[in-house]
Amino acid sequence: MPVAVVTDSTAYLPPELVRQHRLTVVPLTVVLNGAEGLEGVEMFPGDATRALGGRRVTVSTSRPAPEQFARTYRELLDAGADAVVSVHLSAELSGTVEAARLAAAQVGDDRVAVVDSRSTGMGLGFPALAAAAAAADGADLPGVRRAAADAIDRTTIYFYVDTLEFLRRGGRIGAAEALLGTALSVKPIMHMPDGAIVLRDKVRTASRGVARLVDLAVEAAGDADVDLAVHHLAAPQRAEHLLAALTERLGGRVRATYVTEAGAVVAAHAGPGLACVVVHRRPGPAEAGSGAGRAGVDSPGAASAGLASVDEPEVR
Repeated sequence: MPVAVVTDSTAYLPPELVRQHRLTVVPLTVVLNGAEGLEGVEMFPGDATRALGGRRVTVSTSRPAPEQFARTYRELLDAGADAVVSVHLSAELSGTVEAARLAAAQVGDDRVAVVDSRSTGMGLGFPALAAAAAAADGADLPGVRRAAADAIDRTTIYFYVDTLEFLRRGGRIGAAEALLGTALSVKPIMHMPDGAIVLRDKVRTASRGVARLVDLAVEAAGDADVDLAVHHLAAPQRAEHLLAALTERLGGRVRATYVTEAGAVVAAHAGPGLACVVVHRRPGPAEAGSGAGRAGVDSPGAASAGLASVDEPEVR
């Protein structure tokens, strides 16, 4: 392909999709009780679940180093790619986008474009797949970057957690918001407008949480045909129930479905019991090829102020 597509391990793409679309995945690092490993290579969801179940636990995550991205970009270019589009999890959650931008500046602003997905999980995975599909069709760097941006605009993520405590410990939500949820004994449903994790709804039970996820996903789908992804953490039956309810409600408009367990990075910050749905609206005939939507796209190699620091907050 003239343009190679890179993403990171928090996309939680099924392995067969990574192979089929020739994606390159750069892993984040997870540290569990002092043991360090690469997500999806050395650290897996079960490792995080077991650690979080302990009475005393320290968990932290960190972005890939800029040098790791630069090495990946150079290897792809040396292997024959004309350019690279690198699509990553929200800059509101991690310094991964910043690291990728620094690497792009080293390798060449005209050869590497970095895209902030403003999401994670398949909220990142769907834009990466869209970019890879455009690259396979022969699109140039601006065209592949545009495909990722268009997919971001058509993708919505909602997720349920059993408690806000893990998000609070990881610095992903404020202490006051977490305290309110705990005091009221509510089950929170979160979403990610503009890339930050925000409380969307409050329910009283897990079953109501799943039902509310279904309602929100159907609303997000609108009248479009959709692809659906469901993520879970140590809750496979909850994920199966969620997907069954979604496919029943959306019927023939569901074009593809994916179910994966969230990896160690998200596990560290969401905790066991996570249920997540990602809705990707396919473009209608009028939208196809229109090039609408540029959200989350940076100029190739551009630096940006105010992004997350090199290391992620530690969970205590």
